[in-house]
Amino acid sequence: MKKVVKQYIFLALIALISIICIAPLFKSLNYGLDLQGGFEVLYKIESIDGSELTDDMVKNTYKTLEKRVNTLGVSEPNITVEGKNIRVQLAGVKSSEGARKLLSKTASLTFRDTENNLLMDSSVISGAKSSTDNYGKPAVALSVRDKDKFYEVTNNISQKASGENLIVIWLDYQDTDTYEQNKFICGKANSNCLSAASVNQAFASDVIIQGNFTQQEVDDLVNLINSGSLQTKLTEISSKTVDAAFGESALEKTVLAGIIGIALIIVILINLYHICGVVASVTILAYTLLTLAIFWLVGGVLTLSGIAALVIGIGMAVDSSVIAFSRIRDELYTGRSLKNAYFNGIKTSLSTIIDANLTTLIVAIILFIFGESSVKGFATMLIISIIVTMLVMVILNRFLLGLLVKTGYFDDKQNLFIRINVKDIPNINKNEKRTKYFFTKFDFVKQIKKTFIVLGIVLVVGITSLIINKLNLGIDFKGGSSITINTNKEINEELIKKDLEELNFTFYDYEKNNDGVIVKVEEILDENQVIETSNYLKEKYEASIDIGVVSNMVKKELVKNAIISLLLSFIGIILYVSIRFRFSYAISGLIALFHDVFVVFMIFSLFKLEVTTIFIAAILSIVGYSINDTIVTFDRIRETIKFKFSGNIKDKEELKLAINTSLRETLSRTVVTTVTTLLPVICLIVFGSHEIVNFNIALLIGLIAGTLSSIFLSTSLWYVIEKKFIGKPRKKWLDDEVEELKVKGINS
Repeated sequence: MKKVVKQYIFLALIALISIICIAPLFKSLNYGLDLQGGFEVLYKIESIDGSELTDDMVKNTYKTLEKRVNTLGVSEPNITVEGKNIRVQLAGVKSSEGARKLLSKTASLTFRDTENNLLMDSSVISGAKSSTDNYGKPAVALSVRDKDKFYEVTNNISQKASGENLIVIWLDYQDTDTYEQNKFICGKANSNCLSAASVNQAFASDVIIQGNFTQQEVDDLVNLINSGSLQTKLTEISSKTVDAAFGESALEKTVLAGIIGIALIIVILINLYHICGVVASVTILAYTLLTLAIFWLVGGVLTLSGIAALVIGIGMAVDSSVIAFSRIRDELYTGRSLKNAYFNGIKTSLSTIIDANLTTLIVAIILFIFGESSVKGFATMLIISIIVTMLVMVILNRFLLGLLVKTGYFDDKQNLFIRINVKDIPNINKNEKRTKYFFTKFDFVKQIKKTFIVLGIVLVVGITSLIINKLNLGIDFKGGSSITINTNKEINEELIKKDLEELNFTFYDYEKNNDGVIVKVEEILDENQVIETSNYLKEKYEASIDIGVVSNMVKKELVKNAIISLLLSFIGIILYVSIRFRFSYAISGLIALFHDVFVVFMIFSLFKLEVTTIFIAAILSIVGYSINDTIVTFDRIRETIKFKFSGNIKDKEELKLAINTSLRETLSRTVVTTVTTLLPVICLIVFGSHEIVNFNIALLIGLIAGTLSSIFLSTSLWYVIEKKFIGKPRKKWLDDEVEELKVKGINS
């Protein structure tokens, strides 16, 4: 009993540490625009003279923007290069108008004296590169284009007194800048002054700027000088301004939804699995803490979709525990002792857990590569969630359960340990056999015809709706401008239409939410129009205004990336499942995935729900979850054939029996994991932010469709394919069981 008390204290300690640390860690994360307000702009980088854009030109433009962002005093800015475009996210920026003006202007490199008089501009040099001085120390080499001008300037400066014989290099010099104010911070991130070089003689050739530079300082100075002398221009192709009030409200609602969702999962787990449920609940808290910690360490920017990924990830992580618990119960139903049931259960569940998580990881990586902005944030959190699931929900969960099992306290208290009726545990010493089976009266294979009829109806309804209603494409895919007005004043569609007509905009959509209204116009607003519109609506309605702009170029890129992401996800999954299982599993699973995705598109078309960028993240998440669920079923079918039929199916009846047996053994697990995954999604829909409600609706539809397809559709398709090979020579069933790592104190 003392040993058990010690383990309880240990569990309580882990839970307490997790609860205490989660809140401050969450607050220390970098929040995205949608959680704290700010400004986001996407630029297309073009050369001024029409020449081909090089990687160096893109890199140097990036450096220029980074330098300018630092002068804005924005905490944790996010600048990312997306091909030949560059996205700047400034969470918490005070003035979006000022930020836009500063970021979009052409970089200006000038050479001045200590009195701030202009001596030369960037036309005098052709660039800079890293070099070394006569002593082998890091230095900057300037390539001089106009040698006559350079000689004239250096000759004049060299004749001045010591301390005044300096050429000061400025990037984006302002009238208010002075060398006197900047001389002690010249070369620092918060100064436009890049360097102040002393000149002791005239030069008519390339020169070296030397000093006590580190190699990193030299590289930074080279990039900044090159960016200032680079002939590039930035064309704004999309932008978004989020008022801080929107961000704060969205954060509070989403966090509340997450807390409620996690609490409900914990209640269900403890009710269904007793002590095992308590252990799983503790590991969920540890999982949440570790996921947030890793996200913080990699410098991730938390967005609404990122929080959604975390909450959904918790629901999916529970699957790893439930799979193990289901296996332990199965072993107990065969009459094994608790210790043997535990060790066999966690061993046989490992292969399933690895396969299920790796397929989801494939989708998450593809989403990260091709996603943009909030989609990339979602993918980052999903990748971390999957990795942490393997570390915490597998290793830590097993370790904690193992400690409790080894105390021997629960040897005759199986119900307390994992909620099982001890009457259903046979006594193998008396030659008793298993009597407890689930869903024995339900024949899954007999439902094949009904499954295909339902599939046909779904296809007809879906295709008809997509032809007639089409998809209600959001601004991300349609292009134009979205204006969100948050006000306490009375506002309606007719009133806002008149306002837009006065501004000469073409209105095409109106939506009311709890905080205000969202209107969309066909025009792609430029910088001046955004400022003018924002000021007009602010004054008239005393409102907080959020304006997003998406150009046709962005629209085309999003569509292309969405298609590529889906195709690569399907290819990755089919390859992995073919290698780990068989091609028949892969093709039936893939068709089921198409069904799940199609159902979501059908529902969105039928009810004219808006399709936005984050919708793609939802679709790919559904793909990852659905194949996860399908693989759990397929893994059990493969195991059933291997052990109960010696890897050889002789006729259709045996094939049907293999499918029915496997589905009956996994159905309770499927129901539990589906409920625990759906609960946080439902909470996000009911209590979460309006901004991602359609994202969560897509997940809800997809998760339900995915669960049903893994039970009925994928197995039906697999049966149709496999029955054609009965009696024909087939490659031997591979022993795909993953060898479990033996860790002292956990499983050995």
